[in-house]
Amino acid sequence: MNGKRRFVYLDNNATTPIYPEALEAMMPYLKEGYGNPSSAHTFGRAAKAKIGEAREIVADALGASPQEVYFTSGGTESDNLGIKGYAWANRKKGGGHIITSVIEHPAVLETCKFLSKNGYELTKMGVDGDALVDPAAVRDAINENTILISIMHANNEVGSIQPIREIVNAAKEKGVAVHTDAVQSFLKMPFTVDDLGVDMLSVSGHKVNAPKGVGALYVRKGVKMAPLSHGGHHERSLRAGTENVSGIVALAEAVRIGKANMEKTIRHLTALRDEMEKRVLATIPFVRINGKNAPRTPGTSNISFECVEGEALLINLDMHGIAISTGSACSSGSLEPSHVLTSMGIPHEIVHGSLRFSFGHQNTMDDVDYAMERLPLVIETIRDISPLWDPKNRKVLSLEEVSAGTKMGK
Repeated sequence: MNGKRRFVYLDNNATTPIYPEALEAMMPYLKEGYGNPSSAHTFGRAAKAKIGEAREIVADALGASPQEVYFTSGGTESDNLGIKGYAWANRKKGGGHIITSVIEHPAVLETCKFLSKNGYELTKMGVDGDALVDPAAVRDAINENTILISIMHANNEVGSIQPIREIVNAAKEKGVAVHTDAVQSFLKMPFTVDDLGVDMLSVSGHKVNAPKGVGALYVRKGVKMAPLSHGGHHERSLRAGTENVSGIVALAEAVRIGKANMEKTIRHLTALRDEMEKRVLATIPFVRINGKNAPRTPGTSNISFECVEGEALLINLDMHGIAISTGSACSSGSLEPSHVLTSMGIPHEIVHGSLRFSFGHQNTMDDVDYAMERLPLVIETIRDISPLWDPKNRKVLSLEEVSAGTKMGK
């Protein structure tokens, strides 16, 4: 193993480093430009004008009008506002029927679960082995009480890109609205809200090199919504509470940079991901790339290593300065196996040995080199203490072989 220990951050699906330009843009609104945008004086008018500029930038990146963009505290609030806000404003007698998928982010799954406990009917669509939802199955699941479909655009764990346009087409045949969580796809692939055809779409600042604590919800003009919070008339009465001016300004700057560099960034992230996967497959036996046959976001690679415990692997790589994830960062405190990978039909014992590598614009091929100098040795070390691994013959033992005590090399 060559080279000194350094730090390599490969967990960009969890959060991203803020662009220096975005940090610089927000600082004046934490210092001298601290006016409340609802105030009528000069300080307030200046803050309100800056929010208006930011709204135009975010709307332009989405292919929307500024009046269709509402600023929030992040992806979770955007999902809650999109789903609950629509469900409450458009409830039918007895609530209504909502369709989602089994691989959604907890911000969607828990919101739908809440509604299901409060009078709404819920259907969760399964996925195939590449974590893709079947649009035809969604069409078949729609009934006379269906009011909303919420399917994510790109999965946060494996990166699979859902056929949202086809799902929207099925929904529109029956007059059903569609929300999509685009937190992991926004600025990672080119699209507009009209390309997708959705009625609502969620984005989050800290996934696109803006600060934590800011996000946005797109709501198509004419869609009836109910607010979650009540108070003043902020965000055109849909989201009460004084706006996070500095965060909104930083989000707009990050979006401006991200949109301008999107094509170059996509090529860069794809090259890093593909090189990482190529080297893993060439140097480490008994691995699988999860979702490899699906269209994926460019910087996401979810890899299962047999006879390895993911948490042990994460800790050992962290000791080498390499930051990765065993799944969704929002669920990292749970000992339950990934709901995404288990829904794909991957056995639990293999799911527990899965890692997510997610690249950002700041990563380089040197980061891949550093990780691949260490990953095979760490895998080998952990496998050597697994009762399911034969270190002499470098193979996975069957349960029958383990029971018979045929493990070699110990």
